[in-house]
Amino acid sequence: MPSYPLHRSAAALVLALGALACLPAATAVPAHSKIGWVAASTDAEVDRAFALARQSGRPVYLYWGAVWCPPCNQVKATLFNRPDFIERSRAFIPVYVDGDRPGAQKIAARFKVSGYPTMVLFRPDGTEITRLPGEVDPQRYLLTLSAALNAQASVKDLVSHALSGQKLSDEQWNLLAFYSWDTDEQQVLPAAELAKRLGELAGRVPANLPHLRDRLALKAISARTDVETTPDAATAQADRGTVERILADPEGVRQQWDQLSGVSDRAVKYLAPEAAARATLAAAWDKSLARRMAEGGLSNSEQIDGLDARVTLLQLADRTEALPQARVQEVQREVARVVTATTDRYERQAVVPSAAHVLSHIGLLDASDALLKAELPRAVAPYYHMLALADNARKRKDTRAALSWYEQAWKASEGPATRIQWGANYVRQVIELAPNDVQRVSAAARAVVGGLAPQGETFFERNQRSLQRMAKRLSDWQGSDPGRSQVVSQLRTDLEKVCKKVPAKETGRANCEKVFAAGEAPKS
Repeated sequence: MPSYPLHRSAAALVLALGALACLPAATAVPAHSKIGWVAASTDAEVDRAFALARQSGRPVYLYWGAVWCPPCNQVKATLFNRPDFIERSRAFIPVYVDGDRPGAQKIAARFKVSGYPTMVLFRPDGTEITRLPGEVDPQRYLLTLSAALNAQASVKDLVSHALSGQKLSDEQWNLLAFYSWDTDEQQVLPAAELAKRLGELAGRVPANLPHLRDRLALKAISARTDVETTPDAATAQADRGTVERILADPEGVRQQWDQLSGVSDRAVKYLAPEAAARATLAAAWDKSLARRMAEGGLSNSEQIDGLDARVTLLQLADRTEALPQARVQEVQREVARVVTATTDRYERQAVVPSAAHVLSHIGLLDASDALLKAELPRAVAPYYHMLALADNARKRKDTRAALSWYEQAWKASEGPATRIQWGANYVRQVIELAPNDVQRVSAAARAVVGGLAPQGETFFERNQRSLQRMAKRLSDWQGSDPGRSQVVSQLRTDLEKVCKKVPAKETGRANCEKVFAAGEAPKS
């Protein structure tokens, strides 16, 4: 799942896992939707979809999703089932790529999609027009989709035009502001240039489009927050001025809710390095979010995001993680109210884990566990909730329970790609939490390697990155200990046997052979 601007991420558990996998192979298209999805996960299937697009003159709408991921289920519950979106879908070829179907990871590499959900609109000839933002409200999404369907130029071209001083229409500026920069994967801008270029674009937005200017400015701030190096003090001060101006304007807060409700402590610390100034900014931010939430009209998921943001801000404002009991009870009541109001099964897959995270965030680990356990029998993907239970156990320093839940989540997970990625995560957790349990590390890692299908498509994208992170952790773990070195040596041998079964001409063969290559583990 992508992280949203100034966001902790709507699904903090996705960040904890890095990048994971997708839908059970038995599910051909996104559930409970009347859209005429074309299920495609191989080059041949995708090529047929584009051939149909060329014949009909319709663009291709590609959806890369995951059954377990909260934002994907939010999209299913609030966008894909809307009559106006279903009607709009007749204007394009809707293609669904399930990351657990054979060949899907290769398709992800072909189209440079990673975070869930990623939604890309292509011209019939295969040229990418734009990536659509899954974090915005459905009405805004539909407006952006309409602009994309009518676009004469791609977002990549529009960025070039805008930065060179060419005049853009209001609709074209809308496409730039509501482009999914979080799932760009460097298709439009290199990561190293993202913050700078977004800031430049914000500075070029016409005066009659202040909310588009502010959105791009907040995107630039988010990009600066995400980099390892700290921007200079003058830039941080200017960015703080931008945020304070937006927070003081109720309409600005309404327009930028998805940005402002995703605030992280890192973002506030960047904007206000000094403790006193930080507390002042956090208090003002909390007040603005509270005012917006009191107005109503937010989705259940947006309300939970707002509650989580307010907890972060209140902790910064009070300079303590332990909120007053009255605050804790207030948050708990609001969480219960929102969860009770969420009746759609798919939306609950988005709301319940986030609600459990809020309860954990305020120190109510038992209440968080109770909510998650009660949801397991009816959850769309209960194995995702098991990860939250594992995280709660970790907070209690209950290593045994944490590893049990991580293992249960892996074994309950569905789909070959998901099982690879969650299995690799389980191995990393065992190494971190029980490094001296050599037998358990060995058994877990050998089970993951032993379950790898000897096919080229196994070693692409998320699968490959997860395996490389696991291998890097194992290599670091072994050190100079003979017993541990023997475990890793055996794993290398096991993997070599798998690699040799992959046809030599396939790229996956070379990828397989690189799993234990020396160097840094790949980023999520």
